[in-house]
Amino acid sequence: MQAAFFDLDKTVIAKASLVAFGPSLHRAGYLSKYLVVRALWAQFFFRRFGADAEKLRKFRETALRVATGWEKDEIQRLVRATLEEVIEPIVYQEALELIGEHRAKGHRIYLVSASPSEIVEPLGEYLGIDEVIATKAELDEAGRYTGGVEFNSFGKNKVTAITASAERHGIDLAESWAYSDSATDVPMLSAVGNPVVVNPDRELRRVAEARGWPIRIFTELTPLPRELSSARKKAIGGVVGGAALAAAAGIVWRGGR
Repeated sequence: MQAAFFDLDKTVIAKASLVAFGPSLHRAGYLSKYLVVRALWAQFFFRRFGADAEKLRKFRETALRVATGWEKDEIQRLVRATLEEVIEPIVYQEALELIGEHRAKGHRIYLVSASPSEIVEPLGEYLGIDEVIATKAELDEAGRYTGGVEFNSFGKNKVTAITASAERHGIDLAESWAYSDSATDVPMLSAVGNPVVVNPDRELRRVAEARGWPIRIFTELTPLPRELSSARKKAIGGVVGGAALAAAAGIVWRGGR
């Protein structure tokens, strides 16, 4: 079996999915204006120059500290009302077409993101993705964020999760595809036989040119298909609380990734 592994931010959608929720969190009193501005600046900086693992680690730790003690259920209710309107205008038409092409060929389709599973999983269901690999935040017994991470879907950890899933489903990684915009995903791209670079940051472009990887530029935005079932619409409006974790401190998980 063959598979296609898609990064989320800047690959399937046009911006860091988590940054978009900063204004909503600010209006609800969770974030100061300073943190919202910092999130937007981080998005610009990472998009223009890329980010190494150390920079992202520092942003992640800051975000986790800010979110510590927040109740997951409360954040879910806040994000639920805005998820569709935030995500729908920023989906790349080219990405949807690629997903459709892989699906038509019988390939197993993945979203592999450093963003929290609470946002990536509903979006994956909405898009008809077969499996989602994403960051899992740690919660205490009362359902509050502890400031820790149960699984960090970043860098080589993505490869570990991809390899485990490939073994479960009989996927031949040498005959599979991966798509990403970020140099932090070089391990994931290197793990498959058909790496494709999408809207790359500067470092990933250098790597792609050196290794002869194809480079694609996505530009066309499109609303998500309206024929999706009401159940799928309900799913994307549901469990999405983890978006708060990264938006809190300046977009940490990269974005998801």
